[in-house]
Amino acid sequence: MTDSASKENIQSEERSVLEYLGSHMREYGLLFALIAIMLFFQVVTDGTLLRPVNITNLFLQNSYIIIMALGMLIVIVGGNIDLSVGSVMGFVGALAAVMIVQWDWPVIGAIIACLVTGTLIGAAQGYWVAYWKIPSFIVTLAGMLVFRGLSLWLLAGQSVGPFPASFQALSTGFIPDFFGVGRPNVFALVVGAIAVAAIIWMGLRKRAQNRAYGIEDEPQAFFVARNLIVAGALMFLVYKLSTFRGLPNVLITMGILTIVYAFITERTTLGRRIYALGGNEKAAKLSGIPTERLTFLTFLNMGFLAALAGLIFAARLNTATPKAGFALELDVIAAVFIGGASMSGGVGKIIGAVVGAFIMGVMNNGMSIMGIGIDYQQVIKGLVLLAAVIFDVYNKQKQS
Repeated sequence: MTDSASKENIQSEERSVLEYLGSHMREYGLLFALIAIMLFFQVVTDGTLLRPVNITNLFLQNSYIIIMALGMLIVIVGGNIDLSVGSVMGFVGALAAVMIVQWDWPVIGAIIACLVTGTLIGAAQGYWVAYWKIPSFIVTLAGMLVFRGLSLWLLAGQSVGPFPASFQALSTGFIPDFFGVGRPNVFALVVGAIAVAAIIWMGLRKRAQNRAYGIEDEPQAFFVARNLIVAGALMFLVYKLSTFRGLPNVLITMGILTIVYAFITERTTLGRRIYALGGNEKAAKLSGIPTERLTFLTFLNMGFLAALAGLIFAARLNTATPKAGFALELDVIAAVFIGGASMSGGVGKIIGAVVGAFIMGVMNNGMSIMGIGIDYQQVIKGLVLLAAVIFDVYNKQKQS
């Protein structure tokens, strides 16, 4: 009797895990896809993908994409889109170069001025979308052309650089080992262990809250397996980084921004209102939500993050070029849609956007290591984006 009861319990648990996974395929399918893509390129590149120096390059190469994806997700969740982010990023980088290299501005002053400029650009575009009801596609398409032209004018068609080391540290700097060991970087390992502990603690806390309110939670076996995979992957990456130069400054920036925006979108009234705005603007307005102000704020936020990405991009290249940011808005938008955001708004998560950006980054990096030409890379990325949108439409039809 005991053996049969045990078998029934195991089978029941397996069914519940499969049912839960099936109903949350949008959320967890993305994580499995990232793991599968990384394993594939790790094999076909003979282990090059996950070497410490290449993992560091992955973070440095995709930092500005991830930062802009955070803002783009909020814009798209709110039911709009921003096509100007690549041009704004390039313009802010050009402005920083002119201020620091040609006008001899102090680095801190130039950074603040550039962030304010990006925020004002986002506010200007948001004003026309929110209060004049001009479609965001048109407003930001105009912005894309305007700021591309302004970048060419500001740089006079020439590259401007190099930057001082203090500015380059925005992208290429690393957190030192405060424990004085060096390699492996013990401080990086400590930060990784704290991050893992925080993730597990928050998961247990949320699970306890769900049970207290009678909310159906994920099966225990799935919860344990998911946390083990995430913890193991995170510590593996941190260990790899610790054997090279430690944690890049830009990784800390991305981590802090991801935590802040995840908290805002999932835990605050402001975040819930943005989702309501994208889900049904008329219903949100009738319920008392200031839809115009929210739309304005989403674009203002996008301008600030595009400016920050522009500074990081310029610091990484150590120069500002007229073509900086060209077509990067496509990578940002693709990362958000691959990350599970809905074309119609109201659906999407910050973590999904980050994972989507990493999928794009790993694909770019892996294909470059394999020697695949840029023409084929564009074709493959386009097909991946199309597959993500088809998957989104299929899920919607299935749920309805």
